[in-house]
Amino acid sequence: MNAMFDNLPFKPADILLPRDCDLSLWSVVACDQYTSQPEYWQRVENRVGRAPSTLRLILPESCLEGPSVETDIMEVNNTMSRYLREGRFQEYPDALIYVERALDNGKVRRGLVGMVDLETYDYEPGSASAVRATEGTVMERIPPRVAVRKNAPIELPHAMLLTDCRDIIPPLSGRTGEMELLYDFDLMEGGGHVKGWLLTPEQMEQTAQAIRKWKAWADRERDGLLFAVGDGNHSLAAAKECYERRKGLTDPAQWPELPSRCALCELVDLHDEAVEFEPIHRVVFGVKPEALLDAMGRDYPDALRGRQIDERIRAMAQCIPFAYREGEGEFALLHSASLTEAGALHYFLDRYLERNPRARVDYIHGEAEARALAREREDAVAFLLPAMDKKDLFPAVLNHGALPKKAFSVGRAQDKRFYLEARKIRK
Repeated sequence: MNAMFDNLPFKPADILLPRDCDLSLWSVVACDQYTSQPEYWQRVENRVGRAPSTLRLILPESCLEGPSVETDIMEVNNTMSRYLREGRFQEYPDALIYVERALDNGKVRRGLVGMVDLETYDYEPGSASAVRATEGTVMERIPPRVAVRKNAPIELPHAMLLTDCRDIIPPLSGRTGEMELLYDFDLMEGGGHVKGWLLTPEQMEQTAQAIRKWKAWADRERDGLLFAVGDGNHSLAAAKECYERRKGLTDPAQWPELPSRCALCELVDLHDEAVEFEPIHRVVFGVKPEALLDAMGRDYPDALRGRQIDERIRAMAQCIPFAYREGEGEFALLHSASLTEAGALHYFLDRYLERNPRARVDYIHGEAEARALAREREDAVAFLLPAMDKKDLFPAVLNHGALPKKAFSVGRAQDKRFYLEARKIRK
């Protein structure tokens, strides 16, 4: 392992890239997207057909509660092993890959693929680790992800770490001419275009120096907070859980050498103009809409509810629009204890779901998609949330800990990481 990155939370990895295949069919979007839109995954299935693809190496989250989930997980792991036996991958040892993702809105998001040391990451509330979760961890979502990962020979990441240091990734953007181009292709389903280059030894050394300098500042000025998890909080939490289990079966002297100690991810500059925080809306299914809305009114008895709320009230309240088949409206919460609208809604919905076990909530990217789901069914209500200002992220995590679950999204669903790179996690 590269000594330049010793004791740093982010470092080079032995990265696997596919060879001898159509990369536009190989690469599919993160598994936790389009969970209430099975037609999306069916289109991907039809498009991929029998071609080699990461679709065969993941389990879409919409399938985690399916009747054949255990068989599906076994098939995923078997396909991973088969791809390894067939020589489907080319390994780039001790590598960092600079990535430019051209989104379909014309903006380019820049990142750096490497691995995070899970000893420096903690998703527990009150964490003082260098790498921290940005949303509350839903503990019941961890076991299914652990089930997928625990026997997997390789990992494929969709986790993104965010940094507000301008000296790590921006200096690389004008130096791609010095790098080896590794991939350059269009992504499916409106995912845009992606390019990746292999960093030179000199660029890796400069990157290590920049991270080390930023770490020294963070240790001194910001309680050690270096990176925040922008996407893939639960996937990274599952990786952490698998590593902790492996530690319990291993001599402590061997812990530094465990492949499971690290997890592949992409480090992204928070200041990048293409990094846009989008809201994640809630659609509640299995309810009588008016009964649900009345229950929210009882939980917030001083809230105003109506189609029109004047600007004076709007300036002092947390406003949460809602929509269902029979109409739409808005709650104006005047005395919420939460910092954000997402937190206020989370507070209500968690308790409502406990009292109403037939109800379930899904997290939807895109207001139009959320409204459409609520219109299609008579037992659904969509709650539409505002976007968080990205400049508030690090202060919020530092001062208040993890935000409520699904408080924000880095981009739209089609902008999420597509699976491409892999890494061995078992010897």
